[in-house]
Amino acid sequence: MSQEVFSQDYLDRLRGADPETERHFVRHFSSLMRFKLRGMIRSPQVVEDVCQETFMRIFRILRSDRGLDNPERLPAFVHTVCKNVALEHLRALGRHPQIPENAPDVSAEEIDFNASLVNEERKQVIRRVLGELSGRDQQILRMVYLEEVDKVQVCNHFHVKPDHLRLLLHRAKGRFRKVLEKEGAHATP
Repeated sequence: MSQEVFSQDYLDRLRGADPETERHFVRHFSSLMRFKLRGMIRSPQVVEDVCQETFMRIFRILRSDRGLDNPERLPAFVHTVCKNVALEHLRALGRHPQIPENAPDVSAEEIDFNASLVNEERKQVIRRVLGELSGRDQQILRMVYLEEVDKVQVCNHFHVKPDHLRLLLHRAKGRFRKVLEKEGAHATP
């Protein structure tokens, strides 16, 4: 899609809730959002929920007083709002118990046949990011999240108390996130 589509007139029509412009906007950005979100969120239903929430927030912001001044920034604005909504969702998952992985949540007709490809790509990214971390960070993250070793055993392995392990995990996850974001910044257009 050419950049001139995102003109001031286009932005004004979005602000005015023009149905045809809204449909075009949602059609254009939906596939881009889904692609981005599949790398962050496992459930197709949650991806759809995050997309819907993102569009609702974008329309609300565009129609508010703060709005968006520069139509050329619309793609970056959409990307930022989508990322923020996804991160809010992921943080909320950390505060609430997750549904067991073996719980059926989709019918056979809804299975995404690209899921194995996406999962393999995700595993490659995780391996690459882990490879850029220090040996200790790699070991802690692998033991706790990939191998699911009991935290008491992890504490014994590193000769630390549970409170200190929590701190080490927090720091390792932060460094992992920074490398992942840096890698994602290079991968995005």
